Amino acid sequence: METEFIYYRHTTPIGVRIEEITGYEQLSGPNWVAFAKQVFSENSKDGYRVIDHYDSGAPFLDGESSRISVSHTGHMLIVASLPKTPEVDLSIFNPRTALGIDVESNSREQVLKVRDRYLSNEELAIVPADDITANIIAWTAKEALYKAALIQGIDFRSRIRIKSLPTLNSNSTANAYVIDDDGNKIEFVLYSYESEGYIITLAISLKTATFKKRK
Repeated sequence: METEFIYYRHTTPIGVRIEEITGYEQLSGPNWVAFAKQVFSENSKDGYRVIDHYDSGAPFLDGESSRISVSHTGHMLIVASLPKTPEVDLSIFNPRTALGIDVESNSREQVLKVRDRYLSNEELAIVPADDITANIIAWTAKEALYKAALIQGIDFRSRIRIKSLPTLNSNSTANAYVIDDDGNKIEFVLYSYESEGYIITLAISLKTATFKKRK
């Protein structure tokens, strides 16, 4: 079945702006991603935009001072963004711009087979072994936290830690932390939702500048 690209823009309850590109199932792989990024680039209020990457691998928009995070799988490309923060160097970690996002199919059973590789013993106890949804939330949370922390090569089991899982499709959040290279704990908030057959998880620090005021 052939479909067109669908572009959808919205803001999450934690104040992060989301742009989703789905559809066009007749194309797949790198070609689909390339076309989806083109759709994203053309759907801006301020003209054409280009996604580039710092040496650290973190994505950014040319000429923009807004922190973004990007993820894609299957027929979903998703871009999360924060308000403009011209005072912050976006190429390095800063708690005001700590943002990560990850997306995965809601039916990807492979996560059940590899959970021991990325979950600590404490995390294994709070993520049911036979619950696909919970394990996908945990996996996307780890990936989102990795992107938000901007620490290359960090161990997922020992230094990226989930304290609780967010409830899917609710306004509730969960907590996690990342241990930096100096041994300090960076506290994060997690939020997860489902869209078009995919589970998306966001990670932001407690000090991140967002599109809504913190309570």
